[in-house]
Amino acid sequence: MLQLKNLRKSYHVGDSVTHALDDVSISFRNQEFIAILGPSGSGKTTMLNVIGGLDRYDSGDLVINGKSTKNFKETDWDAYRNNSVGFVFQNYNLISHLSIIANVELGMNLSGVPASERRKRAIDALSKVGLKDHIAKNPNQLSGGQMQRVAIARALANNPDILLCDEPTGALDTETSVQIMKLIKELSKDRLVVMVTHNSDLAKEYATRIVNFQDGQVLDDSNPFTPISEKDTFNLKRTKMSYWNAIKLSFTNIMTKKGRTTLTAFASSIGIISIAIVLSLSNGFQKQIDTTMSKALAKYPVTITKTETDLNSIRDREEADKEKNVKNRGYIIAKQDRLLKSSHENKFTREYINYVKKINPKYANNISYQVGANLNLIGNDNGQIKPVQFSPLPAGTAASQAYEQMQSQAASISFMGSSVFPTSLDQSKGNFLKDNYQLLSGTWPKKATDLVMVVDNKNSLNLNVLKNIGIKIKSGEKIDYHKVIGKEFKVVSNNNYYQELPTGMFIPKKPDRAMYGNSKIKLRLVSVIRPKSADSMALLSEGIVYSDKLAVKIINENQNSDIVKAQKKTSRNVMTGQNMNGAVKKQMMQSIGGSSLPAGIMIYSNDFESKDKVLDYLDKWNKGKKKKDQILYTDMSSAVTSMTGGLLSGITTVLVAFAAISLITSMIMIGILTYTSVLERTKEIGILKALGARKKDITRVFDAETFILGIFSGVLGVVIAQLLVFPINSILYSITNLANVAQLNPLHALILIVISTILTVLGGHLPARMAAKKDAAIALRSE
Repeated sequence: MLQLKNLRKSYHVGDSVTHALDDVSISFRNQEFIAILGPSGSGKTTMLNVIGGLDRYDSGDLVINGKSTKNFKETDWDAYRNNSVGFVFQNYNLISHLSIIANVELGMNLSGVPASERRKRAIDALSKVGLKDHIAKNPNQLSGGQMQRVAIARALANNPDILLCDEPTGALDTETSVQIMKLIKELSKDRLVVMVTHNSDLAKEYATRIVNFQDGQVLDDSNPFTPISEKDTFNLKRTKMSYWNAIKLSFTNIMTKKGRTTLTAFASSIGIISIAIVLSLSNGFQKQIDTTMSKALAKYPVTITKTETDLNSIRDREEADKEKNVKNRGYIIAKQDRLLKSSHENKFTREYINYVKKINPKYANNISYQVGANLNLIGNDNGQIKPVQFSPLPAGTAASQAYEQMQSQAASISFMGSSVFPTSLDQSKGNFLKDNYQLLSGTWPKKATDLVMVVDNKNSLNLNVLKNIGIKIKSGEKIDYHKVIGKEFKVVSNNNYYQELPTGMFIPKKPDRAMYGNSKIKLRLVSVIRPKSADSMALLSEGIVYSDKLAVKIINENQNSDIVKAQKKTSRNVMTGQNMNGAVKKQMMQSIGGSSLPAGIMIYSNDFESKDKVLDYLDKWNKGKKKKDQILYTDMSSAVTSMTGGLLSGITTVLVAFAAISLITSMIMIGILTYTSVLERTKEIGILKALGARKKDITRVFDAETFILGIFSGVLGVVIAQLLVFPINSILYSITNLANVAQLNPLHALILIVISTILTVLGGHLPARMAAKKDAAIALRSE
């Protein structure tokens, strides 16, 4: 039962006040057909809107089934309109882009009725109004009377207690009006029907009760009803439009404006296209750089030295150093040098050396062990026994001695050049020298005592190298290969090379024939070589180089020599008398042949693919070990490609930032277009609210529209960018001869679609919120 108690409703326009409802009290039976008559402006439509929950009363009360609505919240009114009220409007108020069955189902969408039941109830409602054969049609394919029947079917679909009809025959001809009135009268047998009309003849013929209205008051009532006290039996079922239904509703609307939607999506996708192309080029160039650099540097050895630099530690500290300046607190903080703090001491053990030796020759066939031992060389120059050194600096100088020391201690650093070449593990899988160097004269080394002379690509060599091995020559002078090939030297053991003084110190003896004759290891220069090409792995220093097996042979001979034994017992240098710390003592022991562990290891991978296998093998050793017990290594190819990658990433970031400006512009444009859509669909907003849609549901509908548009824009942008990749690659190939440079990463494409969707939804959300706040009664009156 519906009751209006002392309802008042006024409209204020400037200083004038219009009383649309002025102390209206009227009660309605649960089943009756009431016609409300009155002139325009009498307040009858306002009363209908108040009963339907489209408008709010100022004072008084509206009681439904014993429930007062004084304390109703906005969501309560939404649920009330959806559960208890069905509207039939003069202008039908059907949503043009939906089929008639979808129009009828709309209210049930909000009530959460399952799809199968929803369709069944919609067909039943359309059958009841005689439109079962037209369910697949759109409203614009129906006559006025048929559209009004659809409106009635929609009002009936949720089985409301109250049917509110606002001039239901106002836009119809006489014959159709009679048909509609008969239908409404039939419906009033099991529900309350309240009809507002100007047609008194139809009202008198079909209505069971007529109420005349004037100046916001009830003038007379043909069949008044005085209710008895009623208990509160009113139950509200909350309404909610699912995201999926909101998307379907928005999608059908978008599909009615395909041209505008496509143009909008294209305009919105320009930013996505720009960013996608930038990322494609960046990704492609990075791959080209990585591939080129990696292939070029793939055979550069992985170097393992006693002291390695932890690059990750350096990067972490550099990031920390970027923080802003601290306050001046009147004191200085002492800190360790960044490089020293980032250095890592590799603890070589015989176990680790054996582990490296077991590496699969399929991945790394050449391994060089840099032992760092002095060779104690002497030569016979036309009967004169003289010391020999393989330094490019003048013999006997401090600089020359420093160079020898540097070569022995830092030969494992690949970019400095090594004087030791590796021995191949498996000769059938290639040879380091043969693969990277051209034999100019002589034969390839076969024995540990064979020496090789390395010249540059112009066949030139440092003058001092030649002088230091006993060849008299001037700058610019040429020398035949045969004068070099076959030259012999001897390696003197420590016990024959050094003499112990009474003080316990050791000094080198003066070379003589006895020393030369007693030396067991004879070296012979067997070949002159040079790098094959600019792309060859020319890692050997120019001058005289030898096999790492020779160094091992010398260590084995000198390990138990007097000088080594003496040096083991003291931390004082037995040659200079200076005190040494632990690290310096280790270097000293290595230089005199007292340590069998190498100073460094150089592992040459066979090819680009094998490099990863080598690194995996080395990483396996470190697995599960503490940081201090791990053996770190340096991979030049990774370091260089990482550096170029950082540079390219910086450039990409700047370009993407510029391209992103168009995304912001697109977002603003979407906001404008959504606002335009809100204006165009104002009546639809009113219809949805009349059917019980909440503010959230209205917002959801327009958010769904921008969501679809955002996905479409993102996909369109990615597709266009992908299509542009082909001509871009063609142009780049003609300029740079690089194939398939531009490559759009699928992950980047997906991220761009997500970004497009998010920005579009954000751009359209404000207009969507504006739509949700529109007054339902005003929205329904818009055209």
